[in-house]
Amino acid sequence: MLRLARDRKTSFVRLTFAIPADIVTGTVSVVGDFNDWTPGTHVLRRRSNGTYSAAVTVSPGSTLRFRYLGENGHWFDDPDADYVDPQGSVVQVQV
Repeated sequence: MLRLARDRKTSFVRLTFAIPADIVTGTVSVVGDFNDWTPGTHVLRRRSNGTYSAAVTVSPGSTLRFRYLGENGHWFDDPDADYVDPQGSVVQVQV
């Protein structure tokens, strides 16, 4: 699940990446062009609503490519992305 929310004080957008807890086994991080594809920079944390999530702040109008990286080098995409291609999930930040 992806959630976008405009920051009322700035022109930036908060993009939250969330996945259901039942598909998480071990540590999962979201990596993409917003963090130079560096694993461990944005580790998903367990939330009280039954998901694991992490958030980044980006500019409106951005197009971001990302993937999730789980234990043992398991890469997976987000079905809620605007589209998924062979290089990963893509979201267009429009708020």
